[in-house]
Amino acid sequence: MTAKNVIAYDIPALTLEQTGRDAFHLLSDYHVKHLPVVHEGKLVGILSEEEIFNHKLYDPISSYDFSLLRRLAVLEDEHIFEVMRIMGDQRLTIMPVADAQGNYKGLVDQNELLRYFAQSASFSEPGAVIVLHMPRRDYSMSTIARIVEDENVKILSAFVTSKQDPDNLELTLKLDRSDLAAVISSLERHEYKVMETFGELERSDHIKDRYDALMHYLNL
Repeated sequence: MTAKNVIAYDIPALTLEQTGRDAFHLLSDYHVKHLPVVHEGKLVGILSEEEIFNHKLYDPISSYDFSLLRRLAVLEDEHIFEVMRIMGDQRLTIMPVADAQGNYKGLVDQNELLRYFAQSASFSEPGAVIVLHMPRRDYSMSTIARIVEDENVKILSAFVTSKQDPDNLELTLKLDRSDLAAVISSLERHEYKVMETFGELERSDHIKDRYDALMHYLNL
């Protein structure tokens, strides 16, 4: 999945002729805190709420100091994991997308990314979650997958975090079964430390309600 597959074409870019007031209305309408400014098909910069506060509401955007605006964009064939990384590092609610010639193609917004992951199998399929903690040197996804699959359980997704600890990893697995007893026993026999488990049998109705509420919010 690449950036061009999750472009939110309904969210417009700002033009130089528009004002801070116009920008505020669009930020509010689309539940974002940033918008790209585009001129003649090229990205001029990313305008934030804070930048608008530094000007009068009816000042045209063309009067702003564009040297203060960030000019970040991802290529349309960039994987969405990289898009998410940059948005997180830069604390952006949108990310402009450009083609290889630098032409502005649209933007990815945080709601569209959330919608994509919420609708993926790892979130929408029934199952349970297990969290493992291990030294980095002991991490082997192929070994862990074999242990899990030997119990007739499939891994729907895997997420690795280090929490700023270079020597240890935390591995979060979404599995296709809610009964984790056999998997946990097998992992512990292989000296993997099980930190947390999250089953879905008792909470399935509650989670579905929250999922439906999330989808309703993202469709506003």
